Amino acid sequence: MKKLLLGNEALAQGAIDAGISGVYAYPGTPSTEITEYIQKSKTAKELNIHSQWSVNEKTAMEAALGMSYAGKRSMTVMKHVGLNVAADVFMNMSVSGINGGLVVVVADDPSMHSSQNEQDSRYYGRFAMIPILEPSTQQECYEITKYAFDLSEKMELPIMIRLVTRLSHSRAGIKTGDRTAQNKIKLPTNQTQFQLIPMHARGRYQHLVDIQGGNRKSSEKSPYNTFINGDDTSMGIIASGIAYNYLMENYEDGECPYPVLKISQYPLPKTRIKSLFDNCDKILVLEDGYPFIEEIISDFLDEKRAVIGRLSGHVNRVGELDPDSIKKALGFEVEKTEPIPEVVSGRPPELCVGCAHRDLFDAINILGKENSSQKVFGDIGCYALGVLDPFASIDTLIDMGASITMAKGAADAGIHPAIAIIGDSTFTHSGMTGLLEAVIEDTPITVIISDNSAIAMTGAQDSAASGRIVDICKGIGVNKDHLILITPLHKNLQNNIDLIRNEINHPGVSVIIAQRPCVQLPKEKKDLLRKIKNISLN
Repeated sequence: MKKLLLGNEALAQGAIDAGISGVYAYPGTPSTEITEYIQKSKTAKELNIHSQWSVNEKTAMEAALGMSYAGKRSMTVMKHVGLNVAADVFMNMSVSGINGGLVVVVADDPSMHSSQNEQDSRYYGRFAMIPILEPSTQQECYEITKYAFDLSEKMELPIMIRLVTRLSHSRAGIKTGDRTAQNKIKLPTNQTQFQLIPMHARGRYQHLVDIQGGNRKSSEKSPYNTFINGDDTSMGIIASGIAYNYLMENYEDGECPYPVLKISQYPLPKTRIKSLFDNCDKILVLEDGYPFIEEIISDFLDEKRAVIGRLSGHVNRVGELDPDSIKKALGFEVEKTEPIPEVVSGRPPELCVGCAHRDLFDAINILGKENSSQKVFGDIGCYALGVLDPFASIDTLIDMGASITMAKGAADAGIHPAIAIIGDSTFTHSGMTGLLEAVIEDTPITVIISDNSAIAMTGAQDSAASGRIVDICKGIGVNKDHLILITPLHKNLQNNIDLIRNEINHPGVSVIIAQRPCVQLPKEKKDLLRKIKNISLN
């Protein structure tokens, strides 16, 4: 059967056909469509594949490991910065190993289309000493996912699949194959495998080190690491992932004159790389992300020989690759394109008309005029656009959950007023512990939870916080007299200003919940939220 699918969707279909029993994820561009595809799949519903969103990436990965412990195949999905959140379990499960096949899908975002950095997740995979797979095409997204689950159970290790934005979000015709039946429950035969106390973990870590030779042999023999011969040995090319696709776009007949080593499985196949190096005058390394391969090959190749790529400046050091940047590296003339008309150029994203965040920022800005020392610590969500004009309301924006803890640190240093603004889903993702820390010391900060009842920035997925924020704050220990609900509407502006001002002047922790559903939610969902929303502080 053939389907027209995004790279993300092809990977999701590959996971269904590989026999997964669950996918665990937190939404994050460019990875979101993987889980959404499985959630909407009729086959996945019939097979009872778990696909509900997790609270954050750490809980997602731990749940996937729990399903693997039970012997079933599971997948966990996130964007690159989400892997930072899950790093604890990620590093440890490479030591424990897995039982049922477990695949970690990470979508990197070169050029930072919707991210805080250009982080390259291949370094995490190498750090954890696990195999990494990097598909080049949408068809490979499908095939390599099925291969990944088989490899995971063969190596008894989690496997990382690394995607990049352009592959995740572009479509192609995909030929699908047969579906593997789900595993039955089968508990580990080694009773101490998942007990990482030091006396057991030492042995597991030694085992991880011992099997690295097998990982390298698997990579050397991988059907996804392929050599394409070329007559012109004045240069050899190493192209990984989508960079291989871009390379071939520069040759209309599909035949590159140079020898090419296509890399889609790591650890790097050193024997193949050395063979290419020995037979070519220089090596051009093409990879989307950091100069990962370029740095590693210097460890085992003669550094006096020419290796060019991102480190040498022959390929752009920052930002994503594209066919033109590779064309330039090959020495071809890059055609000049027509300038983008001013009417459609340079248009940053903006908050929706009628968005509740707009009314909240109006109140915060008026209060800022009253007190020039006011500092507002922002977080990750739609409201991050408050750093831009016309609002210019937010002073810092670092990572998920940092608003509350940074406000606390600033208050500890003497900043007043210190205001944290955080969304509802970001609060449950990674803001609750920061609030607890502030409550313990009764730090004089004002935390504003902008509750629009959705993970709005990634497509309005259901928020784990819906109907729970008041109870969570009470449970953490927020004084009920300083736990305030407001509705951010223009008609309430003066009243909201007065309430926020009062809490700013309180010499301790205050939490203000600005409650209004996202304007993009359908009416039916808004009506349901009004019924289930916890609107009482009693």
